[in-house]
Amino acid sequence: MLTLPVRQLGDSDRRQVERILDRDPYGAVTVAELVAVRGLSRWRGGDALYGYGGRTHLEAVCWAGAHVTPVGAGPAAVAAFAELLAGRRRRCSSIIGHADAVLELWRRLEPSWGPARDVRPDQPLLVADAPSPVAPDPEVRLARPAETDLVWPAAVRMYTEEVGVSPLAEDGGRGHRARVSNLVRAGRTYVRVADGRVIFKADLAAVSRHTAQVQGVWVAPDWRNRGVGTGALAAVVRDVLERVAPTVSLYVNAYNHPARRVYQRCGFRQVGTFATVLF
Repeated sequence: MLTLPVRQLGDSDRRQVERILDRDPYGAVTVAELVAVRGLSRWRGGDALYGYGGRTHLEAVCWAGAHVTPVGAGPAAVAAFAELLAGRRRRCSSIIGHADAVLELWRRLEPSWGPARDVRPDQPLLVADAPSPVAPDPEVRLARPAETDLVWPAAVRMYTEEVGVSPLAEDGGRGHRARVSNLVRAGRTYVRVADGRVIFKADLAAVSRHTAQVQGVWVAPDWRNRGVGTGALAAVVRDVLERVAPTVSLYVNAYNHPARRVYQRCGFRQVGTFATVLF
């Protein structure tokens, strides 16, 4: 029996949950959007938000669904979440969040959940809160609702490069295509199109009242090293700040020096360090 103070949260806990999420505006954006859209009483398919702490003094939360994301979790909370999760079959495809919490959570979960396909321990978490100092590319735009067929090949290539496996492998790509289609229809995918194909792509993976988190940034290989990514990302930053959220955030592998140079030129600064465990 679990003796540490972990419990599944409900709508009566919403004020406390939002207080914890507000303390981590950039690291908690994915969970913040889920709570804002779904609330805390309509979680389906085994997804759940767990809390650590007393009934009237919640200290940390952990979303367990397609991904596992701890928020505000110190050593005691990580130990409690690990004890809960270790007794359950792994359903998630990754553990994502601040590096100290994620790496300790994985250390405790690996004996029951391992092995991982990849562990990325050093991913700078970056934020921009002002327009980029470089000129935005005027050809970057939102993908149109009917353009999933145009965007999907670029999304497949980006995913394969970044994650190390093809999204077509598990279910022929149906789940990935649905995700791409949803982002396009929601007005969250930016593209630059040349010669009838996407040569730049970026998505707003999560949006809260504090920030919009950019993921899936990709430039076609034959267009790299030509300044395309810098101008295109500057266009994304400008549009997000004008229309979507007060800041733009993202995280990047520390070893990805070309991407980090682009982000620096576009005015991003580091505010933390993420880690990701991939299965």
